[in-house]
Amino acid sequence: MDRTEDRSKEPKTKLVLDDGRIESIQEFISPEELYQDLIERVRKYHPSDDISMIEKAYRLADNAHQGQVRKSGEPYIIHPLCVAIILADLELDKETIVAGLLHDVVEDTVMTVEQVGEQFGTDVAFLVDGVTKLQHLHLADNSGNKTEAQLEMQAENLRKMFMAMAKDIRVIMIKLADRLHNMRTLKHMPHEKQIRIARETMDIYAPIAQRLGISKIKVELDDLSLKYLEPDVYYDLVDKIAMRKSEREKYIQGIVDEVSEHIKKAGIEAKIDGRIKHFFSIYKKMKNQHKTIDQIYDLFAVRIIVDTVKDCYAALGVIHEMYKPIPGRFKDYIAMPKANMYQSLHTTLIGSSGQPFEIQIRTYEMHRVAEYGIAAHWKYKEASDGKKVEAQEEEKLAWLRQILEWQREMSDNKEFMNMLKSDLDLFSDSVYCFTPTGDVKTLPAGSTPIDFAYNVHTAVGNKMIGARVNGKLVTIDYEIQNGDRVEILTSQNSKGPSRDWLAVVKSTQAKNKINQWFKNEVKEENITKGKDQFNTYCKARSINLGEIMKPEYQAAVMKKYGFMDWDSVLAAIGHGALKEGQIANRMQELYEKDHPKVMTNEEVLASIAENNANQAKQMHPHSKNGIVVKGIHDVAVRFSKCCSPVPGDEIVGFVTRGRGISIHRTDCINVLNLPEIERARLIEAEWEPSDTGADGEKYMAEINIFAHNRNGLLADISKALTERNIDIQTMNTRTNKQGIATLSTSFEISSREELNQIVAKLRNIESVIDIERTTG
Repeated sequence: MDRTEDRSKEPKTKLVLDDGRIESIQEFISPEELYQDLIERVRKYHPSDDISMIEKAYRLADNAHQGQVRKSGEPYIIHPLCVAIILADLELDKETIVAGLLHDVVEDTVMTVEQVGEQFGTDVAFLVDGVTKLQHLHLADNSGNKTEAQLEMQAENLRKMFMAMAKDIRVIMIKLADRLHNMRTLKHMPHEKQIRIARETMDIYAPIAQRLGISKIKVELDDLSLKYLEPDVYYDLVDKIAMRKSEREKYIQGIVDEVSEHIKKAGIEAKIDGRIKHFFSIYKKMKNQHKTIDQIYDLFAVRIIVDTVKDCYAALGVIHEMYKPIPGRFKDYIAMPKANMYQSLHTTLIGSSGQPFEIQIRTYEMHRVAEYGIAAHWKYKEASDGKKVEAQEEEKLAWLRQILEWQREMSDNKEFMNMLKSDLDLFSDSVYCFTPTGDVKTLPAGSTPIDFAYNVHTAVGNKMIGARVNGKLVTIDYEIQNGDRVEILTSQNSKGPSRDWLAVVKSTQAKNKINQWFKNEVKEENITKGKDQFNTYCKARSINLGEIMKPEYQAAVMKKYGFMDWDSVLAAIGHGALKEGQIANRMQELYEKDHPKVMTNEEVLASIAENNANQAKQMHPHSKNGIVVKGIHDVAVRFSKCCSPVPGDEIVGFVTRGRGISIHRTDCINVLNLPEIERARLIEAEWEPSDTGADGEKYMAEINIFAHNRNGLLADISKALTERNIDIQTMNTRTNKQGIATLSTSFEISSREELNQIVAKLRNIESVIDIERTTG
């Protein structure tokens, strides 16, 4: 029986079209019908009639995914088809469409990237490989409390994604299409996964779509994320907007008809329509302005699309003659485009009934760029030799090159994440100002002359001694206004930026360059400091420097943390961006992996004999707490409350003044952050081999539980602990604005093994996201 007959037995499906979107529901159309829809869309914009490569890719993907179904129950091939249709709606080239159809074959089937290359060329293989490598990158974390390891992983994942974007921007376009279709079908996923994916979409993918200027995808990602992250808010908006839908539509249509009449009389050819603004943009206004939906006056906008820039300004004149404009609500993004290429005239007016509304005026080409962003410029020409030549607009991706530059310069993951979040935060307003020669500079609202100076050039910022705005001297914390003409005063005798500037500047670019200056200024000092810390740590842990300081181990560390030379690693340790312990331990692990210990029979017998002799002589005095402390006799030993070590944990002793030795876990924050002068007081300690907690000794343990807040959560956690006969000592809870609850609890246990069993039981509780032990 051939495949066509097989398909006839599959459940018929329904295709839901909404503003060009395709959304799967309980019944699905057949993949063949969906494929025909894809071909129709491609033929609308692609000059070539040859769709053989797309046909071949579809047949291959269909065969490769045979028997696979999605969570919704639909055949898996529906997903790559929908991804390809989204890409076709962006009018992308055939290679991208093919890669969209094949983006899951390497991940989910036996097919390899090499095989894709053999059949479809290196271009398609590269795109498929790039998307495959991004499949399992978790780019956002629901909890506000990340460990160093989690932060490192998140930063590393983001670095990989931006590197993939830099190699070929089409990789992220396919990923955006993949994420959009997954968001449209997110209802079939478990609740916890819905929240994680929606948060990741809101924090990372929607801002990237905005940065690329693809509002067609950005607004839908925002609305769908809101639907899962704030369902009450989302459905309340849906209900309230639907309540007066007919009334609003009638009002908008009245304005459209009125505007159309006047524009026509002025002899301007134009397409005019009106629309309700997207749910997320309404929600952001309500949240930022602390207003209800009834207090948001510009819920809808009228859009005028004309042929030329001259017609844009002519239409604006007609509109301002018809309606009274609201002062301060006019923005000219044609003369001064947004960073993501967006151009349009925006003006807010008072209607005849007293109701304010917004009008946007743009050309057809500006509208295309507003909808498709970088995709609108993704043109391919046929060269004389028949090969395709890509005509990218490199200057449009200056922000991406800036991020890649930051990646190379930054070793501090927390700093990199804060910089990235700030750079991707596109909801803040911008201010437009001018250089003395008339060049336009776009800065974040609230920027100062320092921000302006670093926007011009790093050297200008570093040598700045003052500024003039509109010909008058101003203070360095002056807030630049739209239209200001800014002149920076510099001096070769300047000693460089002041640390106080960091509290004044608004732009990520300026903050990063100021921090970079200080890092470079004190780099030599930091190298020396870092080297001393590294050597001291190795000496205290009996790590042989001669063994681990091999070029291959240094290279592995430099690659992991993104450094070009070993001095930069030492400098990072010196200024606190890296911990000497994590570097030394990593290199020791690499050495031990290359040099596994192999003992002869004679060495094993000698070791046993030595151990027996040591036990007989009681070479290592111990305390009553079951702790063996090397070289210390008859000394008081106590457990630190900051990290609450239990049997099984790796521990270290700290000699206190007058209170004996305090025992800490080796990953305790207080131990890791000890000043150099205090590190000499660390001493080796270990649990007695017999100390497993079986003798009834109890130890205090403290954990943090991160969960989605819900009714009954505290009761479920308490019940799980009570069932294990755990005596709870303390329990504190708090919930953030995103609905993530953090429960900190301490209780007595006998060993780390028992703690692991308890944690495993707690992880199975509904809504629990993660569990961590406190580390200080």
